[in-house]
Amino acid sequence: MSWHVIGPASEIPPGGRKLVTVRGRPIAVFNIDGEYFGLLNRCPHQGGPMCEGLLTGLVESSEPGKYSYSRKGEIIRCPWHGWEFDVRTGQSYCEPDRIRTRTYPIEVEAGKTVVEGPYVAEKIPVKVEETYIVVDV
Repeated sequence: MSWHVIGPASEIPPGGRKLVTVRGRPIAVFNIDGEYFGLLNRCPHQGGPMCEGLLTGLVESSEPGKYSYSRKGEIIRCPWHGWEFDVRTGQSYCEPDRIRTRTYPIEVEAGKTVVEGPYVAEKIPVKVEETYIVVDV
């Protein structure tokens, strides 16, 4: 897997998201309290654009009539049919044993590290012979 710079972390505030395309793949990047998560921007149900969905939490019940709300801003709801997925894991809450959406690891790197990187340009020797320029490949 290769890493791709998608922009400064400040472009995605906590609770925010950004749609990017990396190697032809649409990826929705989410910031949950300073942690970043990436999901394929296609709902596995019928291909809805996950990035356009509502970020919500979980409503759970331990018994009839008793409800609790947790994990605020960690669940994305597909805008087409309401299927819900955990932004952290891609796990479906509609069919948790069978359906999930593709996740992508996201890292935050210092700007200096990204600019200097571990990148090394390929060097190609060039020399001049009389009036011809020759490249050695």
